[in-house]
Amino acid sequence: MSGAPLDPKLALLRAWQSQRLARTYADLLADPRYRPACEFFLEDIYAARDFSQRDHDIEQMYDFMQRVFPASLIRPLKLTVEVHAMTYALDARLLDVLVNQLGLADSITGEQYAEAYRRCDNYVERARQIDLIHKIGSELDGIVKWPTTGAALAVAKGPARRAGWVELTDFIERGYKAFRHTRGAEYFLKTVRQREKLILDRIYGMEPNPLTI
Repeated sequence: MSGAPLDPKLALLRAWQSQRLARTYADLLADPRYRPACEFFLEDIYAARDFSQRDHDIEQMYDFMQRVFPASLIRPLKLTVEVHAMTYALDARLLDVLVNQLGLADSITGEQYAEAYRRCDNYVERARQIDLIHKIGSELDGIVKWPTTGAALAVAKGPARRAGWVELTDFIERGYKAFRHTRGAEYFLKTVRQREKLILDRIYGMEPNPLTI
């Protein structure tokens, strides 16, 4: 099920952030080994889309999912809901500063973005967001290494889809395939975590062009 359209200014912010991430990780996107995992994060974890319906379904159907999915496959879903809730709150605050303090109109500059980040004064929460995203990736990377995961996913997929959770099962399947393709995602996950924390530190350190790595 597709999410509802985002508020136009929030959609602008999310699109800008997705473009920034694509630039920051252009090397990983260009690497055939890591491209699927990169695209999974850009399109399924952090994207200019409304994930509220999917997240609501995860929360509502958690008990049933425990019966049809292995616990190892559910943990990344729960973490994703947590990341989306945190991201929504952080971005709502960021957007408020951009619009009401910095006069955001129909475009965003890197300078505006960095200044809004600093004015939000939520370094700890942003660092936690990075850590949660890393944890989702680590959970998925661990799951794909288990030889029984593919079979368990195949068995659970039918009942879950018949129950109407097509988007959820597709999300799980995309994540599984993306991380299986990496044949070990340690370098990918370490790179993302290091770069995002470096950018965060550079923004708060008032460094010029903090978003350029």
